[in-house]
Amino acid sequence: MEAKEMLTYVDHTQLKAFATWEDIKKLCEESIEFHTASVCIPPCYIKRVHDAYGDKINICTVVGFPLGYSVTAAKVAEVRQALADGANEIDMVINISDVKNGDIDKVEQEIATLKKETGDKILKVIIETCYLTEEEKIALCKAVTNAGADFIKTSTGFGTGGATLEDIKLFKANIGPKVRMKAAGGVKSVADLEAFINEGCARIGTSSAISLIKKQQAGEY
Repeated sequence: MEAKEMLTYVDHTQLKAFATWEDIKKLCEESIEFHTASVCIPPCYIKRVHDAYGDKINICTVVGFPLGYSVTAAKVAEVRQALADGANEIDMVINISDVKNGDIDKVEQEIATLKKETGDKILKVIIETCYLTEEEKIALCKAVTNAGADFIKTSTGFGTGGATLEDIKLFKANIGPKVRMKAAGGVKSVADLEAFINEGCARIGTSSAISLIKKQQAGEY
């Protein structure tokens, strides 16, 4: 796959706790130059990015991030503010404690509630695979499907592990036909990027795709 095509799958990401406006501007300018799918940024920067870059950029942000255990009402408030500020895509973190307590129905209900809030905007559901058993992952594939979310996403990048091809294969076997897949936190090389895309991921969440490709194919751009 050509490098330019691979970058169209990338949610170009900067979610560090200490991200400065200069970091965010660099991210946005790279996204515009290399035509990434979106920028994934902290909620506090959404309005500033929207005001600075207008319709040149697709803004993605995170909700309940990175631990997921804030109450549903708080996540709803985050979604509403993010959309008001100009976000087009929301990556929510599920309540993993609910999963561990066996309350998958509660997780499904929360996802459905947030999807109602996002409407025609994209909702991606981060299940944080590194903390889950295979049985829990399969149950969450069903919950994400039943709740009407647009994507299931592997990881926050802040857990003990990131995306694996094995998890993507498991997702593919258990999600509904309308649910797409996003891998995050496991892309360390251009080969990884291509492998996740070839396995069926419609999005890749990473901060390093552009630098990896530039290093591998110096001079192409």
